[in-house]
Amino acid sequence: MLNKINISHDRQKLIVYLILIIVTLAVYWQVDQYDFVNVDDNVYVTENSHIQSGISLGVCKWAFSSFTYAEFWHPVTWLSLMLEYHFYGLNAGGYHLISLYLHILATLLLFWLFNRMTGAIWKSAFVAALFALHPLHVESVAWIAERKDVLSAFFWMLTLCLYVHYTEKPVIKRYMLVLFSFACALMSKPMVVTLPVIMIFLDYWPLGRFESQRYKTNLILLQLKEKVPFFILSAVFSIMTIYAHHNRSIEHFPLVSRLANALVSFVTYIGKTFWPHNMAVFNPFIFQIPAWQVIGASLLIILISVAVIVMAKRMPYLFVGWMWYTIAMAPVIGIIQIGDFAMADRYYYLPSIGITVMLTWGIPSLIKNQDIRKKILSPVAIAVLAILAFITWQQCGYWRNSTELLNHALRVTKNNYLAHNNLGVDLFEKGTLKEALYHFNEAIRLKADYVEAYNDRGAAYYNLGQYQLAIKDFSKAIGLKHDFFSAYNNRGIVYLNLGEKELGCHDLQKACDLGNCEVLKWAKSKGSCR
Repeated sequence: MLNKINISHDRQKLIVYLILIIVTLAVYWQVDQYDFVNVDDNVYVTENSHIQSGISLGVCKWAFSSFTYAEFWHPVTWLSLMLEYHFYGLNAGGYHLISLYLHILATLLLFWLFNRMTGAIWKSAFVAALFALHPLHVESVAWIAERKDVLSAFFWMLTLCLYVHYTEKPVIKRYMLVLFSFACALMSKPMVVTLPVIMIFLDYWPLGRFESQRYKTNLILLQLKEKVPFFILSAVFSIMTIYAHHNRSIEHFPLVSRLANALVSFVTYIGKTFWPHNMAVFNPFIFQIPAWQVIGASLLIILISVAVIVMAKRMPYLFVGWMWYTIAMAPVIGIIQIGDFAMADRYYYLPSIGITVMLTWGIPSLIKNQDIRKKILSPVAIAVLAILAFITWQQCGYWRNSTELLNHALRVTKNNYLAHNNLGVDLFEKGTLKEALYHFNEAIRLKADYVEAYNDRGAAYYNLGQYQLAIKDFSKAIGLKHDFFSAYNNRGIVYLNLGEKELGCHDLQKACDLGNCEVLKWAKSKGSCR
């Protein structure tokens, strides 16, 4: 009889694995036909000479020694992209499929994790399915530049799976595997620095390690012994990340505005769990958030926090789920500024699991009758997942190319200067200069100190033969950013075309001094500069 039960459970788990793979592939397989987009994909692949140099000892050394390129230290992410360039070159479909496969692997590991910890097959399946199919996760999967998201998620899940394996038999070999996997997660994306804290809460529930007599007696000592190496790694990577960002050229927002935005965004992410809408690649920062939204968000956060703490013993899954969400979201909530945006769907990728755990274990606890629970919850869960899968499939379609993505961003957001500028770049590359100029003008109207927009508009004026307007825009860009070598190069080319060799060569030499000598070499080969 016991063997039959075991076989039945194994078959159920196999069915879950297969369904998760098939459904996720069905929803996301379209990315195989998608292109790179001109938001950060150029930084990570299409214009990254290091990635395109081929796999070598020197390039691997760059991956581990580059602290400021793309504002992150994530050598594992760089290595994965180098390897893919070796096989796929600039065929974007290959990169997209690798991201999809990593997302699926993270999903399967998530199912294994909760099923192993709780023994609840179908609840664990729902947690994994919601992770696989929620529309807010499209950005992490369909954006090549966010390879760091799916890669770090894979190692996040693997670390927790290995940690559960270690808790079942605490030996040094298993412990070292956990530590190594965590290091790989950190080297994929530093956002995972909070993982050691998540481990502590999983010790409370569902692992129940706090209940053992050994842990009750030596709780603090054993936690310190186990977790200190992980916290040391987290501290080191936090310092590295702050260092990588300290010279970043971004507009620094007032602390009061950041705090207000953090509170409202924290609640907005939860709201979008239930009603995923207006998802865009870039959400402009809002300086003046209505006071009622800030107060309302603050009260809701306090209310939920107090409630889950009060019910921690009776409903530990609510407490742990809320802590998972809160702690995992903390590094990217915006109090410590790491960008010019208000919030980003990709930041919800890992924290969302906490909210899903609260829903998955919390809702059934409200229905006492087991027969009614089975009759109601199963079809509702299937219906919810089906709706989310359709929305995800639709949202995924917006990532087909830059034009689709940026036009969609302009439809669902307001005052989106980045979307205007990057759409202008896309149109410029297609040769539709007048339309491109419109979007560059809009970007500058919305953000008067937008350096890249002046440089891009200057290039459009140059191609239209309006050289003086081009020089004016390049000069404005240089005035706003004194080390902007691209603007120096561009202005130098315009001067050379106007016969102003001294001014032109001076600008090209300045660009060379800043690290880009390609145009100066070209000018010298043509005899324009000595």
